[in-house]
Amino acid sequence: MIDDMFVFDSVAHVFNFEQKNAYGPAGQMFSNHLYAFHTTLTPEGETRLAPEEFLRQWTIDDIRRMVFDESDTDMLVAMPLPLTDLYHDGLSPWQECAELAARDPDRIVFWGSVNPLEGRKALDLMERQVGEFGARAFKLYNVRYDYGSPYPWRMDDPRVAFPIFEKARDLGVNLIGVHKGVPLGPQPIEHTQTWDMDGAAANFPDINFVIFHVGLPFLDETCWQLIRYPNLYADLAATINFIVRAPRMFAEIIGKLLFWCGEDKIIYGSEAPIFHPQWALRAFRDFTIPQDLCDGYGYPQLTDQAKRKILGENLLRLHGLGPVNGL
Repeated sequence: MIDDMFVFDSVAHVFNFEQKNAYGPAGQMFSNHLYAFHTTLTPEGETRLAPEEFLRQWTIDDIRRMVFDESDTDMLVAMPLPLTDLYHDGLSPWQECAELAARDPDRIVFWGSVNPLEGRKALDLMERQVGEFGARAFKLYNVRYDYGSPYPWRMDDPRVAFPIFEKARDLGVNLIGVHKGVPLGPQPIEHTQTWDMDGAAANFPDINFVIFHVGLPFLDETCWQLIRYPNLYADLAATINFIVRAPRMFAEIIGKLLFWCGEDKIIYGSEAPIFHPQWALRAFRDFTIPQDLCDGYGYPQLTDQAKRKILGENLLRLHGLGPVNGL
C-alpha cells in the first residue's frame, strides 16, 4: 500500500519478445514500438533497459519480483494478449498468465483473452479459461494483421463481438477490457478508435467495459462516451507513465477524465514490465493538478479520495471484491 491506499494493478504482461517468436517484420515492429515506449517515458534516474535486456522472454518470476517485491502493489491482473497474428504465442501467452495467477491466487487475478474472429474456437477457449483457470474477465484486441494486411473487427459487430459478450455473460463474467488508441506496429490508427464502444455498452448494459489507455489519442471522444454510459470505464495503463516526463500533459489527461466521468470510473494500470510500477505509483501519490488548469478548465483537483479509488478501489469493486475481502 501507498500510505493507506490499496494498489490493484490492472495490467502486467508476461512478454515473450524473442525474435523467433515474432512473425517477421510486423511483429518485430510491434516489439520495437513497445521498447520505444519504455525508453521514452521512463524518467531520468530510473532503470532504462538496453534492448537485449528488454526484448527477451520475461518470466513469471520476473513479473512477481518487479510488481510485488519492488513496488507498493497489493494485487495484480495477469493480462494475456491474443496477438497470434504477430507472435506465435500471442506475445503475452494466456497459459503463462494463468500460471502467474496460480502462484499467488490471493493477490493475482487472471483475465482471459481470445480472438473473436475465430468464432467457435474463441468461445470454446473462453469456456476453458473460465472453467479450468478461473478467468474473472477478458481482454480483447480490435486489430488483426494477417497475410500482410490489417483485419479489424468492431466491438459493436453483432456477428463477431456480440457472441463473445453473450458467452462471457453465460459464464458469469461481466467485465471486458479492450485495447483502444495507442496504435502499435503496422496496425492502422483508425482501427484503434473508440467509436464502436457505444454499441457495445448500449447493447450489453449488464457488462462493464474497460477502455484501456483511455483511448489516447482519442481522449475527448472517450470522455463523451464515459459520461453517457454507466458501464464504461477508463484505464490509465500506458497513460499514467507520462506523469514524470510530461506532467502537464498528464494533468490535462487526468483533469479531463475527472471533469467528465469522475473518480469512480478511472482505473490504474502499470503495464509492467514495459514500465517499472514503483516510480509512477510514487509520482501519482504526490501528484496535484496545476491550479491554473483547475481555474481555467474547471478540472476537479486530484484528491486523496480520488487517488484511493483510482489506485485500487474501483477495480476491486468491478471484480466484486473489497480491500478486506480478499479473493
